[in-house]
Amino acid sequence: MPTIVVDVMPKAELLDPQGKAVSGALARRGQDAFTSVRIGKRFELTVDGEVTDEILATARQLADEILSNSVIEDVVGVEVVE
Repeated sequence: MPTIVVDVMPKAELLDPQGKAVSGALARRGQDAFTSVRIGKRFELTVDGEVTDEILATARQLADEILSNSVIEDVVGVEVVE
């Protein structure tokens, strides 16, 4: 069954407290190769049958209207994975 994956991230201009906490934990563990961490959300929408252009368009609309909060988040990806 194909799956549509939607990735949502906090807007770049906003503080990401979870990412900041993880970044601090990495630094405390001596992991200095990573300069920052941002944490987002991943949604997997399973489709029964073929993913048509109409279904993909509906997934993009749902991503914008329901799966993300447009005030603080951006939808950064909507893709089909098999």
